[in-house]
Amino acid sequence: MRQLILNRRRLLGLGAASASTLLLSGCDWYDGGLGMGDGLRSALERANALTYHAQRLLVGQQALATEYTDADIRQGQRPNGTVDPQTPEYLAVKANNFADYRLNITGLVNTPLSLSLAELKALPARTQITRHDCVEGWSCIAKWTGPQLGPLLDRAGVQPAARFCVYHCYDTMDDGSLDGPPPYYESSDLVDAFHPQTILAYGMNGGDLPIANGAPVRMRIERALGYKQAKYVHTIELVSDFTKFGGGRGGYWEDNGYDWYGGI
Repeated sequence: MRQLILNRRRLLGLGAASASTLLLSGCDWYDGGLGMGDGLRSALERANALTYHAQRLLVGQQALATEYTDADIRQGQRPNGTVDPQTPEYLAVKANNFADYRLNITGLVNTPLSLSLAELKALPARTQITRHDCVEGWSCIAKWTGPQLGPLLDRAGVQPAARFCVYHCYDTMDDGSLDGPPPYYESSDLVDAFHPQTILAYGMNGGDLPIANGAPVRMRIERALGYKQAKYVHTIELVSDFTKFGGGRGGYWEDNGYDWYGGI
């Protein structure tokens, strides 16, 4: 795996980055009070970039998110966002209990992959009990099971030009657009993609992943906030930048003002 090269001089911006994190905790104010391209918003976004690099340097690329025990699971995983996609593509794969589902790995790879749910379940799996932290202020602890993404990316052969993974989903977001509801998408850098706790989860709390929680497959990127945990994923595309996707900011919520990194 390629190593992300970090410049230690970026730590000079750590103080400003910490301040921006406090400001961004008030998401409603941030989203509603500042327009895209607003000078203050742009300054905060630059500070967010410094936060991203500082966290990478200070926390470490392979540092693990906290894991818990079965005794810590005190409630079901709260679903959020879409809970039952109604797109024709999703309804088609759901109709036969996802037997025709395929997880595709495409883009800047040497060997594109297309794996059925059965093939994903036949791979070595990781089970981890972690906490899901939502920007809305709630959290849940749940047990997730699925193959690590890193070995699949190694199998596909990531090309040198690739910098990010874009996670394409079956669900859409009805935002009143004249062009119809846009599909949900998210992204991560390759550090998070290759992180040992980043898995393609098909199981939750000892059973199959429920539809409301993202069946048949969702992302678990455990060092990131809840909106980064894309549900109903059908394609992982390796790219060099985000310019051709949505608003070009790396995710549906990011296109609407949220921080791209979303790290915790």
